[in-house]
Amino acid sequence: MAARTIVCWENNEMKYDVVIRGGMIVDGTGGNPYPSDIALIGDSIAAIGDNLEPGTQEFDATGHYVAPGFVDIHTHYDGQATWDPEMAPSSWHGVTTVVMGNCGVGFAPAAPDRHDWLIGLMEGVEDIPGSALAEGMTWNWESFPEYLDALEQLPRAIDVATQVPHGAVRAYVMGDRGAANEAPTESDIARMAAIVEDGLRAGALGFSTSRTVLHKSIDGELVPGTTATPEELLGIGKAMARAGHGVFELASDFAPEWDEFTWMGKLSRDNNVPVSFTALQSPIKAVSFDEQIANMRQENESGANLIAQISMRGTGLILGWQASFNPFSFKPSWQAIADLSWSEQLERLQTAEFRAQLIAEEPEFPDSDLQLIAMLMTSAFNMQFDMPEGFDYEPGADQTIESLAKVAGVTPAEYAYDLMMSDGGSGMIYFPLLNYADGNLDFLEGPMTSDDCVNSLSDGGAHCGTICDAASPTFMLQHWVRDRENFRLTIGQAIKRQCADTAKLYGLHDRGILAPGYKADINIIDLDAIGMSKPWIANDLPVGGKRLLQSSTGYKATFKSGEQTFDNGRYLAKTPGVLIRGPQASLQPERLAEAG
Repeated sequence: MAARTIVCWENNEMKYDVVIRGGMIVDGTGGNPYPSDIALIGDSIAAIGDNLEPGTQEFDATGHYVAPGFVDIHTHYDGQATWDPEMAPSSWHGVTTVVMGNCGVGFAPAAPDRHDWLIGLMEGVEDIPGSALAEGMTWNWESFPEYLDALEQLPRAIDVATQVPHGAVRAYVMGDRGAANEAPTESDIARMAAIVEDGLRAGALGFSTSRTVLHKSIDGELVPGTTATPEELLGIGKAMARAGHGVFELASDFAPEWDEFTWMGKLSRDNNVPVSFTALQSPIKAVSFDEQIANMRQENESGANLIAQISMRGTGLILGWQASFNPFSFKPSWQAIADLSWSEQLERLQTAEFRAQLIAEEPEFPDSDLQLIAMLMTSAFNMQFDMPEGFDYEPGADQTIESLAKVAGVTPAEYAYDLMMSDGGSGMIYFPLLNYADGNLDFLEGPMTSDDCVNSLSDGGAHCGTICDAASPTFMLQHWVRDRENFRLTIGQAIKRQCADTAKLYGLHDRGILAPGYKADINIIDLDAIGMSKPWIANDLPVGGKRLLQSSTGYKATFKSGEQTFDNGRYLAKTPGVLIRGPQASLQPERLAEAG
């Protein structure tokens, strides 16, 4: 969307739309904060300096940091973006731009007879209630360009951008053969490549695929494309080269026989395409986190452009009675009440007889690739942590359920049961299955300051009943900048990581930095007050679908495209956000000086 650049004049003096005064500017370049005022005209930054002319709206930022709006590149709002203008919870945490369509799942292209199947795929992979998706989406599209047109019709609080998802493309071209991960013909590859190219030319910022066995549909089927051969993937890479832009994004288990980094490097070099992959410390990946980073750097030394998307904290599950899982999920007595209403479940859980029966039972695990996770969920209490208000996401061994149970003189299962019964059955347990093998986050210290790694993996909008990581930018400020012992980021480094670096990867050169001519996406931050609430379950999706939410404190204001959208965490029902179509060039400062 073109910037509104007409300057307002009163009595031969320029008047800005908004002037934010008295703050410390953290401009997104990684440098130290400095005191200055900042003026906005329309959706752009007009000036930064002292003694600026007055604005129609004046905002006092004294004692606070003034930073760019956060750019979150790994979200799954593909369905929610078609009905929800607020785009919570990401918008609650200073995020002003999201990139969705990750991990090979999304809702376009969509043949008319594939709607339910695509919903089942998203529900299985990203734990988004299928009933909410079915109710919320209007399906007034079939092709990917038509999906972008539909997104463009809804007013919203933040900007959204998306990618072409491999799963939907494969099913659209190959039907049941594609859904079943059968090998494509040359003609199939050509058609898929054409759809990807058309999607990029219509405005997609990239293409995504999934190559992990953890990503399955609600029926237990792998995401289409999981076992795609290099020929198929390289064919899509050629389409991206023809389109002239786009990030190739993937999640992978890095199975040795797939030799992932070899084809990733070739795809990037041959097509001048950045390839961005999720890098996680995982007990089920054959390639360790350090090996993933080393393999990436080896390919980059040969001319590739591979970028690791890293999470800033442990990634796993939040367990609770009302969440998607709890430590007793695979026991017969829980399965017998799993489909009851919460009030009926709570009534059973409060009885001593049911408590004793559930704790004593042996679990019955699924015969699938998820069996190891199910077993750990049920018994690995040395990997699970109490999650009270003010919880530290880098907890020590003394905070495990196992340790707390020992101090209390009860079994870990008894302790877990009673903990989840606290606060009317809303107690929660943190189970960082990924990124926490060492019991700390020290292994992230290097990647957090490396240019070949980028802050990511919030999964905003997804994993509604299991994960609540959309608060990642707030966590970054609270933990990595303010509270963590030993190694910490400066606020300049942290803002660059979550603003300029993420924007640059996806070609969004008009945002992520505070300078004249850039997008007026701004957070005013009280760092002393920055924090996150304890997650809670809300039934506020369409048809009462549930999701985990987590609010923030410390954001005095958020401006999107020059318009204030949040005031001390309160949504102002403003909708300046738009659909982003394609890479965005930097705005030229002289455009802001046009006289009106």
